[in-house]
Amino acid sequence: MLKVMIVDDEPWVLEGLRTMVDWEKSGFEVCAEALNAGDALRLIREHRPDMLLTDINLPVMSGLELIAAVKEVLDPPPRFVILSGYDDFNYARTALRHKVDGYLLKPVDEEEIEELLGKIRAIIQNETASRLEGRKKHNLLVHNLISRCLQGEWNEELERAAYSLLGLQPDTELQCILAAAISGTVGLNEGNTEGFPGDLGYVFQDPAGRAGLLVRSDGLSSEALEAAAVQVQRVQSEKLGVPVAVMISGRRTGLRSIQELYAQTLEVWGLKYRKEQGGIFYYNDLRTARLSPESAGGHFTRVLDEVKEGGPEQIRAAVRDAFAAMTAKRVTIDAARAEVAHLEITLCRSIAEMQGDPDTIMSAMRLEYGNLGGLADYYKLSLYVDKLCQETALYLAQLRAGNEGNTIYNVIQYVDLEFRSKLQLQDLARQFHMNSAYLGQLFRKETGRSFSDYLNEKRIEAAKGLLKRTQLKISDIAVQVGFSNTDYFIDKFKGKVGSSPSVYKNAHKNKQL
Repeated sequence: MLKVMIVDDEPWVLEGLRTMVDWEKSGFEVCAEALNAGDALRLIREHRPDMLLTDINLPVMSGLELIAAVKEVLDPPPRFVILSGYDDFNYARTALRHKVDGYLLKPVDEEEIEELLGKIRAIIQNETASRLEGRKKHNLLVHNLISRCLQGEWNEELERAAYSLLGLQPDTELQCILAAAISGTVGLNEGNTEGFPGDLGYVFQDPAGRAGLLVRSDGLSSEALEAAAVQVQRVQSEKLGVPVAVMISGRRTGLRSIQELYAQTLEVWGLKYRKEQGGIFYYNDLRTARLSPESAGGHFTRVLDEVKEGGPEQIRAAVRDAFAAMTAKRVTIDAARAEVAHLEITLCRSIAEMQGDPDTIMSAMRLEYGNLGGLADYYKLSLYVDKLCQETALYLAQLRAGNEGNTIYNVIQYVDLEFRSKLQLQDLARQFHMNSAYLGQLFRKETGRSFSDYLNEKRIEAAKGLLKRTQLKISDIAVQVGFSNTDYFIDKFKGKVGSSPSVYKNAHKNKQL
């Protein structure tokens, strides 16, 4: 159940909203009520509601001021709905322009509030799913980045992307922890990453399936690091049922040191694990060091351009030319792999920016070609790059087509919110950077109606609510819902509803709380 909090300075309004609305039917439960903004802020911190329903006119602090204060307190904030009397109607319209999700006029109509709750529930559910998907994509990019770093695949642009993605600075001190089961009978991935304190850094799995942690060690005491290692060793040993060794590297600064730190843990693993029945082992005890590889230059600029704009043959030719250039310069295979790793992260970022899932491409590539570090010659590497770029180009084209649907969805959402304003298709087209004729075609395809028919229907539905609930003149209602001409409004209303506005008004009684 989603949680809703109600704020109104009239106790009878609170009771009416709590008891007469079927909150459970709409997927909500009332978690708290408040008679003023001060109590509301305290309860909001305690209950963290998904939706806040508040009156505009509150003592001391208005409803809109309360909403602004809540946005400072909660991240992400709840969805907001305001209550107002008819005198506050223009105030409520202003609120809608400040990211308030809806408003309800007093006395509240049951059908209207149920319809609004359904829309807000869908918005909250979509946002929750989007946040989870965003975290999934972010974690995938982080894992892919660390994997490239473990192999020493590096260049300056990749370094900038890495610092941005991980939120670290060039002088950030890092340390690596790696866990491995002593028994050779344990499967590679059976340990997973249980017990690793993710709040200390970034959890990963290396190419052999061993779980590790890249630690932000700035200000981290030796005792705290050892406590984390003890936790990893205990949880992993209990999970696997066999002794587990935990290797801890020395400390270095900057992401470019990741491969060296990882190599240190592997050295400890190679020298220590056969002599011990599990335990915690430190690289510093070995008094050895290992240098990180040289950075690689870039040869795939044209390839990236062709992935975004060209066809299969243009991509293939660009890949062929890139490898011919590297061959002529006698670039080492390690340096070539580093450039390919940079190409990978750039393509993954392009996919993510278009709301795609990079794992769609990368999982298939790993399944067919294995780990990038296992491609030991130019021929295999060039086949890998060609396939990676061809598949990415196809996927990006699909995402572009899908994003057209997202654009028309955003247009419809905008019309649903601003239908009372003076809206014209040409203005919307300019606002959303589209051709007006094409936008009209997309609008009809998505809604089954022309833009003008859809707009008039929204306005007439709003007019029906005002006719049932208020004593406004027909001419005033026409203006309120967006019709500048009363006769035109009456004509459209009769065509849609089957009766004139005055007849409709007299034939309906309000259903009020």
